[in-house]
Amino acid sequence: MALRSNPTFRQLRLGAELRRMREQAGLGGSQLARALGINPAHVTQMENGRTGISVERLRTIAALCMCVNEPLIEALAAIITDREKGGWWEDYRGTLSSDFLEVAEIEGHASGLSTYTMAFIPGLLQTSGYTSAVFDRALTPLPRHEVDLRTTFRVRRRELLLSGATPYSAYIHEAALRMQFSGPQVQAEQLCSLIEDSGRPKVSIRVVMFDVDTLPLNYENFTYVAGPVQELDTVQVDSAVGNVLFDAPAHIARFRAMLARLDSAALSEDDSREFIRSIKKDMESTHV
Repeated sequence: MALRSNPTFRQLRLGAELRRMREQAGLGGSQLARALGINPAHVTQMENGRTGISVERLRTIAALCMCVNEPLIEALAAIITDREKGGWWEDYRGTLSSDFLEVAEIEGHASGLSTYTMAFIPGLLQTSGYTSAVFDRALTPLPRHEVDLRTTFRVRRRELLLSGATPYSAYIHEAALRMQFSGPQVQAEQLCSLIEDSGRPKVSIRVVMFDVDTLPLNYENFTYVAGPVQELDTVQVDSAVGNVLFDAPAHIARFRAMLARLDSAALSEDDSREFIRSIKKDMESTHV
């Protein structure tokens, strides 16, 4: 079997969980390879997502590693069985960087999403005008066709929210509501869209005010992605060098604690909706 040159996020995550399973059992790669009757390099390739495995081999590895977490094993088996099913984001492979595809892939397989942003409106809630303005203001200017491509991709990501298939919670700092990327008209349209989105099924939008004294958090933005089982939860953070993904239990627990802090500090959904309306009204009266 030819090695994959660009494993998808889920293929990488499957490999990472196999490595974690082996290490928790106290087995070295060579020990597991001998037990499976394969070359140690093959174990490394499996754990790096470079080569696939069957459900039968997954169960053999789980047994050798004394893993009795059946829900986790079933969730990993599901990754294997649907590995050939490409999502809509695969249409953009080769035209957009893997960072964009990873975000869409993570969202597409999530059982729930919670996000926090401090300087901008979360991607799934952005209007096309707002998105285009954000990409237009990249530190290194992008050509027009690249701005349009990235905007189209982000608008397609919004279909997940519009479908109501995945529960979505957004904690938005007041600073992001007031930040203008392309003038008051674009921002007013964005605020109007937020008010509309806040009434959608399975969507929760809550505002974190300037005067909240429990901030700052460790990150200015992050998305907590709930997996089919808690062991497969993931956190995605935007950074200057691209996506940063966290899946270690200690990291996940820390981000879960951050969400709990946000939940206790943010306005209620109703109060948040009214606050967004008030900002929109003030903006329209100021720039009439």
